[in-house]
Amino acid sequence: MSRAASPVAGTAPLSPAERPELTVLLAGPRGFCAGVERAIRIVERALLEHGPPVYVRHEIVHNRHVVEELERKGAIFVEELDQVPEGALVVFSAHGVPKAVPAEARRRRLLYVDATCPLVSKVHREVERHVAEGRTVLLVGHAGHPEVVGTMGQVPEGTVILVETPADAERVEVPDPARVAYATQTTLSVTDTAAIVAALARRFPAIKGPRGEDICYATTNRQRAVAAIAPEVDLFLVVGADNSSNSRRLVETALAAGAPRARLVADVRAIDWGWFAGVRRLGLSAGASAPEILVEEILAACRARFRLRVEERRLVEERVSFKPPPIPAARTAALG
Repeated sequence: MSRAASPVAGTAPLSPAERPELTVLLAGPRGFCAGVERAIRIVERALLEHGPPVYVRHEIVHNRHVVEELERKGAIFVEELDQVPEGALVVFSAHGVPKAVPAEARRRRLLYVDATCPLVSKVHREVERHVAEGRTVLLVGHAGHPEVVGTMGQVPEGTVILVETPADAERVEVPDPARVAYATQTTLSVTDTAAIVAALARRFPAIKGPRGEDICYATTNRQRAVAAIAPEVDLFLVVGADNSSNSRRLVETALAAGAPRARLVADVRAIDWGWFAGVRRLGLSAGASAPEILVEEILAACRARFRLRVEERRLVEERVSFKPPPIPAARTAALG
């Protein structure tokens, strides 16, 4: 096709000279974080060392592009361990799992590798420590999210209470207000979480917090990068899955920081080019589980429709990396 598609649905194609100008402000950092990269490498190494199939409990990360790519290599994604044949190798997702899951894997004589992000594991250990010291833990997070399910599953039922909103923080009750702590999901809005924690601290002056920030560096960096450019754009696109908490928080961050419109898109196919009517400056970022290729595809589609100028605004360079665990070579490794 020799002529470019029109940037606005329903109008005639435009020649290169007729295309409107579009400036893309590209947020940086964006895309994969160290925990996501580690989890994907674990599955790839397991496939290489064991050969397919390798089973993965839950999506390894919340992105269909990543999941489908690993499926093509021989990974099989399941929701529960009863879908995994006895003796097979299973990988637990980066979001973390309740303690009952590896216990069930050992009972069923499954080989397993835990791909839980080390920053999520840090929250697990904090919660365990607080409960062991007799505190009730108030966990700030979203009900039903795999990370929240995994964190609450590290300790006995009833020792962790979920707090989702400032209103929850105002009404939550604990057995002993002098023995209380809080922890947070790692992928929350920094601003929203600060408001909830402030309410908890006001109500429970003795509350203990984490030794280090629970919201992970990647979530914080991506939100700050989006907030920095949101006031300058007409439309903000965030690349990420609908079930990705950190990606959804980026959309909220863009709107709160001044973008008049912001949309979450899984990939270029999810874009309605009618959104671009009157848009001259576009903000673009990607959640921590979205691969860079999806951003590149959107930029390529924009080049076919606009006279494009791309300006990357990078706030910080991320040099974090996490060493993956060994892949068990024999059934005895999973029973140790």
